[in-house]
Amino acid sequence: MNLPLSSPLCFSLKLLDCSSSSGMNLLSVSVVLVVLVGAWAQIKVTRPLCDSAEAEEAALAAQDYLNGQHTHGYKYTLNRIEDIKVMAMPDGNSTYVLEVDLLETDCHVLDPTPLANCTVRPKMMTSVEGDCDVVMKKVGGAFTVTAFKCKTEESTEDLCLGCPVLLPLNDTTALSFVRETLVTVNNRTKNITYSLLEVGRMSSQVVSGGPTYIAEYIITEANCTETCSPLLDASAARGICYAKGKEGAHTVDCKMFPVQVKCYSNTTVAAASPPHVHAHAHAHPHHHGFRHHKLTALHNPHLSGLLSSESSESGEVADAPAPIVKRDAPVEPVLEANPVLLVPLCPGRVRHF
Repeated sequence: MNLPLSSPLCFSLKLLDCSSSSGMNLLSVSVVLVVLVGAWAQIKVTRPLCDSAEAEEAALAAQDYLNGQHTHGYKYTLNRIEDIKVMAMPDGNSTYVLEVDLLETDCHVLDPTPLANCTVRPKMMTSVEGDCDVVMKKVGGAFTVTAFKCKTEESTEDLCLGCPVLLPLNDTTALSFVRETLVTVNNRTKNITYSLLEVGRMSSQVVSGGPTYIAEYIITEANCTETCSPLLDASAARGICYAKGKEGAHTVDCKMFPVQVKCYSNTTVAAASPPHVHAHAHAHPHHHGFRHHKLTALHNPHLSGLLSSESSESGEVADAPAPIVKRDAPVEPVLEANPVLLVPLCPGRVRHF
């Protein structure tokens, strides 16, 4: 059925020929686009200061989430907020897109020491940096991470001549040194035997008389019958060992982690499950060629369009389910005008180096 040529709708859209089927098709497409653009027009986009309390709250929530996904190696702490964008949705909730820089600390993920009490690894010991883009939803005042991409790499700044140099985690000579120092540890203990759970990092330093090895590795209580295998039970004793020297002449000291327990009202206790760490009972860890443990690289590729490509790298992918934010049209919302400031919005302050 054709609309009369005098129809107000046809009058307002003079370019359309409402007397033809092609005109009606164009009209339908135009109406759909108007509806979609109208929906996106209700999204208000702001860019808070990277050093604002709002940005700090979101960045710390992202930091804690990323550490929760990191099941091996060391904890990371916030160093700088590079950028942040907040999209206020019509339903009252908000989506945050932020870029954060993280630094590796000396606390292993199994170490219950609060992150605030962990020390950032200095540059001369080859610091490791994480560059992450994170998408978060804030509903009812609580943040939920829906997507992230991370790139982890060694810092190449301020490297000194003669400083320790990181070795691949599957370096055979360094692993032989680790096994030798573990024998020393077990010779000093009574009624318990420890197995290698994970190598944290290994490095070498050139000194007179040849290279000196420096190693950090995680030990766990072992179940020994004919052979010894790591106990993966939550109540098993675990700790981190620091070894230095060369084969046949070394020192090694270990710090045991307190066993985490949950208390119940009926006075019974049960061991809390620590982060899962895959045991490397064999000589070669799975991180072939890597000299440090990487952050989980990617989660939820459906939202990769909101994330920059700078933080992406191939690597471990998180498999935990998370909500997906649906985008109905690839139309960029209009950025709300902010007052003119004498200082840049971003990046924020550097917390460490």
